[in-house]
Amino acid sequence: MEFMYLIIVVFLLILAVFDLFAGVSNDAVNFMNSAIGAKVARFKTIMAVAALGVLVGALMSSGMMDVARNGILQPASYTFHEVMIVFLAVMVSDVIILDVFNSLGMPTSTTVSLVFELLGATFILALIKMAGDASLTFDMLLNSDKALSVTVAIFVSVAVAFFFGVIVQWLARLIFTFNYKKNLRYTIGIFGGVAFTFLSYFIFIKGLKGSPFVPEDTRSWINANTPLLLSAIFAASTLIMQLLHAIRVNVFKIIVLMGTFALAMAFASNDLVNFIGIPLAGLDSYLDFTANGNGNADSFLMTSLMSSAKTPLLYLTIAGVIMIVAMATSKKAQNVVKTSVDLSRQDEGDEMFGSSKAARSIVRATQDANSTIMRYIPKSIIGWIDRRFCKEEVILADGAAFDVIRASVNLVLAATLIVIGTNYKLPLSTTYVTFMVAMGSSLADRAWSRESAVFRVTGVLSVIGGWFITGGAAFAVGAIICAVMYFGGFVAMLIAIGVVIYIFIRSNVKAEDKSKADKGNDVFRLMMRTRDPEIVWDLLQKHVSRTQSFVNRFAFEQYNKILDGLARESVSTLNHCHRELKNEQEQLKKFRRKELLAFRRVPVSIAVERNTWYHLGVNSDEQFIYCLKRMLEPIKEHVDNNFNPLPKLYVDEFAPIRQSVAELMQRTDNMLASCKFEGYEQVLVDADAVKDELSLIRKRHYDRMQNDHDDKNLKISLVYLNIIQETQEFLSIMRHQLRAGSRFFGNL
Repeated sequence: MEFMYLIIVVFLLILAVFDLFAGVSNDAVNFMNSAIGAKVARFKTIMAVAALGVLVGALMSSGMMDVARNGILQPASYTFHEVMIVFLAVMVSDVIILDVFNSLGMPTSTTVSLVFELLGATFILALIKMAGDASLTFDMLLNSDKALSVTVAIFVSVAVAFFFGVIVQWLARLIFTFNYKKNLRYTIGIFGGVAFTFLSYFIFIKGLKGSPFVPEDTRSWINANTPLLLSAIFAASTLIMQLLHAIRVNVFKIIVLMGTFALAMAFASNDLVNFIGIPLAGLDSYLDFTANGNGNADSFLMTSLMSSAKTPLLYLTIAGVIMIVAMATSKKAQNVVKTSVDLSRQDEGDEMFGSSKAARSIVRATQDANSTIMRYIPKSIIGWIDRRFCKEEVILADGAAFDVIRASVNLVLAATLIVIGTNYKLPLSTTYVTFMVAMGSSLADRAWSRESAVFRVTGVLSVIGGWFITGGAAFAVGAIICAVMYFGGFVAMLIAIGVVIYIFIRSNVKAEDKSKADKGNDVFRLMMRTRDPEIVWDLLQKHVSRTQSFVNRFAFEQYNKILDGLARESVSTLNHCHRELKNEQEQLKKFRRKELLAFRRVPVSIAVERNTWYHLGVNSDEQFIYCLKRMLEPIKEHVDNNFNPLPKLYVDEFAPIRQSVAELMQRTDNMLASCKFEGYEQVLVDADAVKDELSLIRKRHYDRMQNDHDDKNLKISLVYLNIIQETQEFLSIMRHQLRAGSRFFGNL
């Protein structure tokens, strides 16, 4: 019996390691996105600063472990067996939830998932225990007050972070403007002093309060002299910042790097409980049971978990080191184009989200309200504010998404809010706070123009909606898995462990595939970062060439699969084609939007001259998809219904056409891929010849249909006729694509 519990504990500890890797890989951008987005230093420098913050934060996080031990459940009312069921159910649920949301591409939060999984598992187990013992109540089994405060703190932080992000950034921009370098003479020292004082207070004074390295008498002295210390820090830091500015040191970069350290420390201190809190609580429970339980797992109550966690320093150090290794090696952590940076960047670019009715309503209502308010404000004041917010004067590092002013505000404000929550032992979501501060500051910075506002608002609503879905899904999954384990016993637990192992293997395979697919965005990223119109034009041609060449190959590949699916009567092949065409249609929309954004950055004369041919080429890409869908639908219906197969006569008759189409598509692809169109007129002539041959085959087939009085061949004859007609259209589309490409890439 004890051996089974040992297996569970070991599995929980292994999951803790995987959770540390996955959590840091997904969340590292939360504390590095401002520094990366503003390009304040090299990536390795930012990584080193963040790593130091993570290590310090991990060593100070022991107090947060109480949330996992007794923050939700009342362990004194649960036996060792029941507690182990809850802990295993929470960790299994966490893996499933994160995998599902990552597969769907929806945002989630490790803090919310942990809290609501623990709440769901405890809630269902409390109901089961109350059904068996009428003397038990929810207050005895569930720490409802703490659960409510944690839940409220998580979701209130969304509104608080957004509100303060708007206010603080608006004031900062009003003071410094976008051309901040000319307004620093008398303000940079005070701003730097305030920022340094805030960060120092929460890093050194509040942070050191829970550190095991600080003696008790030192802590008492700090608490008694906090106002004096803060005054001294403000005076000294203001003077130092002013002197640094005088010797031409960029003070904002120092603030951003210090803020990165603070936010990384807050992340590790606050979120470490999400990754190792449950496994360590399970380990403590197992050690208590083996020492005092006398083998009675169903009667030994876990009163030991009521005491505050005393996490060994070794465990915290190991956790911190694992997080640093994950940051340094994870491809996800090194990916600088993240949702929050993309939605908050100063200029326009590829919008990750589309338009939604709710976003359109919000944007329209906000614009109407703004117009109403503007009527009551003197024009002189409006003009003065507009001059302070002149975005044409923005100072951005090469490839930066926003400037150092906004990066400073994001980091200082987010670090302050998160460490406040940590010191009150409220597990605020680092993801929520950093994201909403970034959204609020970007809104205040007028980064959401009329051209992009609806897409940005849709993105924010999608992210927030994903957070609420996370809470509900985590609660439900945690409750269901806990109930299954309770009634299914060790068999159900072992099955759950097997499911988790399978999910880890599958997720790693998918992550590799996604990483390969993401490499295709490199050209677009370069287009968005460079400011040289001629370079943008060269990159745009490369991007369009790659897209149209791929569509040409993709279209012919699907064309062959559809015909082969009919010949072999393979429903699975035809269903796969249907999915592939649908996915490609969505991808084409994204590519078109990206390329249109780049078109705005090329020289005006080129944009006007090549615009028509670009759109004709893109329309040809889309027409390939529509043509193949028209060909696929009757074939799929025919095969699905097990109607008569394609006669060998038709197959042999059409074989030379397929060969001719293959040669023409290959020649077209070579020209599109190389952007060299010498002799393309001959391809057009050859395509016309094949179309003429198809007309002869169609005429011959008409005659066959009129002379064939057997109705059983009618359906397959109509399907074959549709193939002939759509193949003619397929070649016409290829001709349009080739002609548009030759004009777009320079042969006007």
